[in-house]
Amino acid sequence: MTVTATPVAAEDKLLLRHDARGVATLTLNRPKQYNALSEELLAELQSSLDAIERDASVRVVVIAGSGPAFCAGHDLKQMRANPRKEYYDKLFAQCSAVMQTVSRIPQPVIARVHGIATAAGCQLVTQCDLAVASENAKFAVSGINVGLFCSTPSVPLGRNVLRKQAMEMLLTGDFIDAPTAKDYGLVNRVVALDKLDEAVSDLATRIIAKSAVAVSTGKRMFYKQLEMGMAGAYEYAAQTMACNMMAHDAGEGIDAFMQKRAPEWKGE
Repeated sequence: MTVTATPVAAEDKLLLRHDARGVATLTLNRPKQYNALSEELLAELQSSLDAIERDASVRVVVIAGSGPAFCAGHDLKQMRANPRKEYYDKLFAQCSAVMQTVSRIPQPVIARVHGIATAAGCQLVTQCDLAVASENAKFAVSGINVGLFCSTPSVPLGRNVLRKQAMEMLLTGDFIDAPTAKDYGLVNRVVALDKLDEAVSDLATRIIAKSAVAVSTGKRMFYKQLEMGMAGAYEYAAQTMACNMMAHDAGEGIDAFMQKRAPEWKGE
């Protein structure tokens, strides 16, 4: 007997993926819960990012949210329904793995932010390589308001903004608006809501126009050197540049520049 699988409607999927012109858009799809990161949604996000890491056709990843918000952080109802340290250890390890995967994959990841991005949602924005926000976006690491210091969100937050700004956000839980987030270094651009997709697309297109091997090499190098002392960082960066120079695209790019023509990238 043949069993035909019932297709899952888009509105029933926790995470939507749409690929177009080298861009994979992952949309958190729990709009009624403000896209709270349940353990199931985190698992879907991890699986999709792992698949994208191996997909050479994807040059840029965009993470977006459906409904009125980008992401409200962890699913507090789910957390309170499982009041066991073993559960919390597993949940926060799962979330931390997703965040580190965002930095690990070779493709640049852009956060497309509208509405609120709070707690682990703000963490996700901060963990992305780039972020574009609408003028109505608001950001907070608000765990402190319910007696829970946002320890894991503080990791990328403290690596993106000045310490006193990070600590004020963490200790007060107050929202900051999109222009303030840009001033702090949380986001790259702030645009009108109706221009958000255009701005994200423009940024992705600019990246896709560059050599894939240079982009992936640069992303890997950038994050690794941040954890080193200056001497070690320079040594590693110099070795990386030497290897990068041996790639076809580097030679092609330099030749094209000298010959005043457009380069023909091979991604190798």
